[in-house]
Amino acid sequence: MPRLILLRHGESVWNKKNLFTGWTDVDLTEDGRKQGWAAGEALAAEDIRPTVCFTSVLTRAIRTLWLTLDAMNRMWLPVTRDWRLNERHYGALQGLNKDEKAKEVGEEQVHIWRRSYDVPPPELHPDDERAPHHEERYKAVPQNSLPLTECLKDTVDRCMPFWHGPIASALKGGETVLISAHGNSLRGIAMELDSVPPDVIPHVEFPYAVPLVYELDEDLKPVESRYVGGSHKTPAQVKAEA
Repeated sequence: MPRLILLRHGESVWNKKNLFTGWTDVDLTEDGRKQGWAAGEALAAEDIRPTVCFTSVLTRAIRTLWLTLDAMNRMWLPVTRDWRLNERHYGALQGLNKDEKAKEVGEEQVHIWRRSYDVPPPELHPDDERAPHHEERYKAVPQNSLPLTECLKDTVDRCMPFWHGPIASALKGGETVLISAHGNSLRGIAMELDSVPPDVIPHVEFPYAVPLVYELDEDLKPVESRYVGGSHKTPAQVKAEA
């Protein structure tokens, strides 16, 4: 039976400061590092041991994965890093304080930018130094594939080919897959797995570094899902209550 572990990164420096982060590469706080380590301890305690790993190209997800694997003495596992697992790109909002922006434009507008399915924030100008095509880590990605802003739908659309490709292939090959990524890229995977509709998926929350384990059938359909080391609502439970 294929097994999948979804893991949001631990608390980042900008999470703590309440800033829009998106593709900005920030590291974990000390609490975030402890959360990553605790995730590994929780998985090891239940003898849930990944055999292959996938993560984004952003430090907060990569370091969370390192800490989780270190706590399990499994840092030797193969890891694939891919930009398609990145967080949603928050465009021109990146680096801004969420509360201060709400005072400027209204809480309703910020809520729409953060929680609507298909309304993106204002985009970056291509000349803005924050635009991803200026970064070395994306030099192999076609420029027309790199966003200047994204809504959740855009994030889901870029994640799904990677899910149906390398990740699905690993699962069907009998691997236990660990994905260390971000709230919105993980929402895309949860939409696919649990058939969560677009109006419900923005309400699915992934806690910092608490592993969500799926037992899947041979068609990669969920048989069971549960959090390890936490009592948070799974995407399937949020869907059922909607």
